[in-house]
Amino acid sequence: MADPTGFLKYDREEPKKKSYEERLSSWGEVYADVPSAERNDQVRKQASRCMDCGIPFCHSGGSGCPLGNLIPEWNDLVRRGDWAAASDRLHATNNFPEFTGKLCPAPCEAGCVLSISPLSGGPVAIKRVEQTIADQSWEAGYVQPQVSEVSSGRRVAVVGSGPAGLAAAQQLTRAGHEVTVFERDDRLGGLLRYGIPEFKMEKKVLDRRLAQLRKEGTRFVTGCEVGVDLSVEDLRAQYDAVVLAVGALRGRDDTTTPGRELAGIHLAMEHLVPANKYVEGDGPPAIDARGKHVVIIGGGDTGADSYGTATRQGALSVTQLDQYPMPPSARDDERSPWPTWPYILRTYAAHEEAGERKFAVAVKRFVGSADGRVTGVELQQVRVQKDPATGRREVIPVNDEIETLPADLVLLAIGFEGVEEMPLLGGLGLSLTRRGTLSCGADWQTESPGVFVCGDAHRGASLVVWAIAEGRSVANAVDTYLTGASDLPAPVHPTALPLAVV
Repeated sequence: MADPTGFLKYDREEPKKKSYEERLSSWGEVYADVPSAERNDQVRKQASRCMDCGIPFCHSGGSGCPLGNLIPEWNDLVRRGDWAAASDRLHATNNFPEFTGKLCPAPCEAGCVLSISPLSGGPVAIKRVEQTIADQSWEAGYVQPQVSEVSSGRRVAVVGSGPAGLAAAQQLTRAGHEVTVFERDDRLGGLLRYGIPEFKMEKKVLDRRLAQLRKEGTRFVTGCEVGVDLSVEDLRAQYDAVVLAVGALRGRDDTTTPGRELAGIHLAMEHLVPANKYVEGDGPPAIDARGKHVVIIGGGDTGADSYGTATRQGALSVTQLDQYPMPPSARDDERSPWPTWPYILRTYAAHEEAGERKFAVAVKRFVGSADGRVTGVELQQVRVQKDPATGRREVIPVNDEIETLPADLVLLAIGFEGVEEMPLLGGLGLSLTRRGTLSCGADWQTESPGVFVCGDAHRGASLVVWAIAEGRSVANAVDTYLTGASDLPAPVHPTALPLAVV
């Protein structure tokens, strides 16, 4: 069993990062390169902090990992140095642990029993252990193609190659079905490819996993928009089931602030996608922060990604704005009691490198030049409240003071409104919900028979770990639909939600 006093022997330690200068001079990942033996020794100590709790909330679907990762098991295997067995246990529940190890915000750590009190020294560094198991798995050759020995004779189309679509495709291919993944972009990966900057996850990590899927038999078609380049009629004729994993990429815009029409104001994804394509070798981006004062509106992950991208492009300044007050540095047990996801200040690696963040402010007006380009933003201090009559969120100025910031490039990172309108949906007879998503029944099947949905297209913009969990679950549903039964795991139900205070 685990060492019940390990957390008393070892402090929680994060992996070492590169210097700011080294990070800003390249697009590579922010973490320092450490020899494998040294890295593994460090992580074995971190895994020793796991107490093998009687009730491990870390892998609870509601308060921890929706994939049901067997965290105490692989923590103890790492502690004992059995990396091969740890790899088996990790891959038993997670198709792509190198994605979650780099990109997931780790609700498992928020649900760790050591998170109950700061006197424990902090939760087990689960994300770091997971990432190291994944790295060691590739380095030692533990990751091999799993080719099905039987063929069902059934064909499945997966529309979208993000984490949900890839997870569904891999599971269904391994179950013996003939799977084709359609991607409208020129490269595979969805947001993993063009939404996640290289400094968060180098694309060689994605390409390595895609090579495994190809060797297992999954077929990929890029540059194909289903419903346009492949008609719905042909799709239905050629495939026995269809999985929609098209994401929720319709960006939320600001249509009310005066000056929004000025040139130089863009949705954040209009900046991130060309920047990632540039790193892939596609030439200079049309929207570049070099030599500009950049203002980012929105305090979430996309805003932080734009922040780090702008600094690497050579921005003169970067300022990120958030309408809400600065969150506390520690969990407020009344607002977000353990084991729920805590409302705390989250500082990304990009925030450490340059620029600044401003809280409890909103843009009153975008200022422009005579030729119609943005030159600045006027800010007011605000508070956010709910209208007691309607329940709607209101942003209320707290005084008349105006602060003007220079701005040559403004990026709106204020969230996503759901699935983009596309001919495919109309062709299948599907409509979006009020939340901009696609609904489904308990079997993940939409109103169109034989058509299933998973990931952000079903849930709305969410975490990579939820996308993989839904992809695995929809694979079980499709396998059952095609064969009458399935042994594939289904970690989440379509109605599953994280534990939260309401």
